[in-house]
Amino acid sequence: MKKLFNNFFLWLVLATSFSIGGFAQGVITTPRTPSPASTVSQTIGISTVTVSYSRPSVKGREIWGKLVPFGWNKETFGYGNPAPWRAGANENTVITFSHDATVQGKPVPAGSYGLFFVINADNSGEVILSKDYRSWGNFWYDATHDLMRAPIALRENAHTEMLTYSFISIDKNSGELALSWEKKLFPVKIEFAVDDLVLANATEQLKNMVGFGWQGFNSAANYCLQNKFNLDQGLKWSDQAIAINKSFATLNTKAGILKEMGKADEGEKLLTEALPIATEVEINNYGYQLLGQNKHDKAIEVFAMNTKKFPNSANTWDSLGEAYATKGDKPNAIKNFKKALSMNPPPGVKANSEKFLKQLGAM
Repeated sequence: MKKLFNNFFLWLVLATSFSIGGFAQGVITTPRTPSPASTVSQTIGISTVTVSYSRPSVKGREIWGKLVPFGWNKETFGYGNPAPWRAGANENTVITFSHDATVQGKPVPAGSYGLFFVINADNSGEVILSKDYRSWGNFWYDATHDLMRAPIALRENAHTEMLTYSFISIDKNSGELALSWEKKLFPVKIEFAVDDLVLANATEQLKNMVGFGWQGFNSAANYCLQNKFNLDQGLKWSDQAIAINKSFATLNTKAGILKEMGKADEGEKLLTEALPIATEVEINNYGYQLLGQNKHDKAIEVFAMNTKKFPNSANTWDSLGEAYATKGDKPNAIKNFKKALSMNPPPGVKANSEKFLKQLGAM
């Protein structure tokens, strides 16, 4: 009789919760209290991870080993199977991956999954992704529907009153999903093959409107160059960009790829072809790129060419002065900064020339 009453009470709670959430016909939507619903998302590379969950509060209760049992908890309702913690309150906590991912070293296809945890008294634990993500809590948990299980090591953490999911330790390819509650943190490493995904996405985008202009092909090629990834494909995209628009921007990208492929002579030859058709800004940017690589003599050569091509631009003389100053050639640096100031330069150029002249003791 007692068990029957308990099951009836549970059904009553569930029915009330459905009504509060606005799922029943003819019932208005009102706030869900306690344990309000929440969603958190994080972009890693070009992929998105989203967690939808409900947020219970500690409220002075003993959480670990009491409210949340250690190990597997045998439910008296639903299937009555040993079940992990639903990692939140109310419905399943649901995690969604926009692309194929790796979770704690295990492959996970794109899609939505029920997120569960097991916590042990020694701070070891387990993360579980279940294909059953539409269920209510863990009452109908079925281990045969698990996509993956992986061990995790829990960490001690500052007190968190309301259960919170966040993303930490984000880098280009990965991040940690962190569940924080009471004084524990559950970390789950999530990784994406970002370079592969970017190139696969670029291939599809370039079949669309993006592929009608040179910029799309050039940006795809430049991604390969900057990330030193699949340079052969980058070279093909670079050639397609040049076929649409032969310019310093497209030729410079191809030159960079050739150099990265060990074909430095071919790259330099291409740059020799590219510089005469470059704009003042493009030449200037290339010169500063060389300075950043500590190629002072080559940078001076490029900046000097810019002064000949655009002799009435104070900025070209200021940049040439900066290249000489960076190399340590004080006389030539002073000469070019003074030349820039004699041309009634824009405020930014004037301020830069004056700053260097003061540093060089010439003002």
